[in-house]
Amino acid sequence: MPTALLADDEEAPRAQLATALAQAWPELDVVVECVNGVDAWDAFLEHEPEVCFLDVRMPGLTGIEVAQRIGGAAHIVFVATHGDHALAAFDAGAVDYVLKPVDAERLAQPVARVQARL
Repeated sequence: MPTALLADDEEAPRAQLATALAQAWPELDVVVECVNGVDAWDAFLEHEPEVCFLDVRMPGLTGIEVAQRIGGAAHIVFVATHGDHALAAFDAGAVDYVLKPVDAERLAQPVARVQARL
């Protein structure tokens, strides 16, 4: 069963993402949810998830900085309010860049891409 990390400093969008993921990819095991970039990095080191869903703007470390640290060790999908960081996200190795609010239909694209790479 593939594992995932969710990181967003806002509770409502993080919960919405978790719900959408449960619909789009029922087999995915969300092993940890984080509220900032530092916790996301620490949790990544501890849990070694195969997929990370990262908000771009978080306190401590940004999602971009977390992705740069992760490198190719996991598949990264960014979830953001605006598209202004999309280029930096793809430069950091993102599989996809999804705008909030997230729904299961929109998540089908990055889910299919990640599943093809696992």
